[in-house]
Amino acid sequence: MTQLIRIIVADDHDCVRVGVQRLLQGAPHLQVVGEAADTYSLAELLDTVSCDVVVSDIGMPGLDGGSNAVSFLRRVLRGRPHPRVVVLTMICHAHMLSGLLHIGVAGIVDKRDTAAALIDAIDAAMAGRLYLSHHAQVAIEAADSPPQLRAGVLSAREWEVFQLYVQGLAVHEIAKRLQRSGKTISTQKRSAMRKLGLETEADLIGYARQIGLI
Repeated sequence: MTQLIRIIVADDHDCVRVGVQRLLQGAPHLQVVGEAADTYSLAELLDTVSCDVVVSDIGMPGLDGGSNAVSFLRRVLRGRPHPRVVVLTMICHAHMLSGLLHIGVAGIVDKRDTAAALIDAIDAAMAGRLYLSHHAQVAIEAADSPPQLRAGVLSAREWEVFQLYVQGLAVHEIAKRLQRSGKTISTQKRSAMRKLGLETEADLIGYARQIGLI
């Protein structure tokens, strides 16, 4: 007997959640065990409901304000153990998509792709495989310098430095706050940019804006 894959669906649009739930209900090996309209509700569900996969949009109200769930999903993916995460999105920015993969997302499904792509992504995630739907794959391959997927996952400190920098703190200010040398902070900033496939300051700011950090 095939084991049920337990899924939480998170999206701030009711129609998307209803559509995804109906789609997944048609697959006998999939079971929706919860729905969330924002990251606060998603966090509560993850504390109370056992699940194998989270299917989530990233353009949702975040725990820290703003309209993105990336920071929260990153925290989920740093936990042990943690559910697999499949992102369902309309974003087609290559740096944004590669950044999601770098934080450990198992699959990205563009909302313009066929409904079957989401089931394929869930199955791939459970099998330990990376999945990109057609439009997501095209977006990444169309970049001038396609990022090397999973070249490296940002460390907790690299992510912290990255967030502080795009919020407007200078390297020396970050160094003082984190009690590290300016050289160390500069190295961590460059490492974060390299792992995210960002080459210039404009790329860095553009990426931060895409994921709602600024």
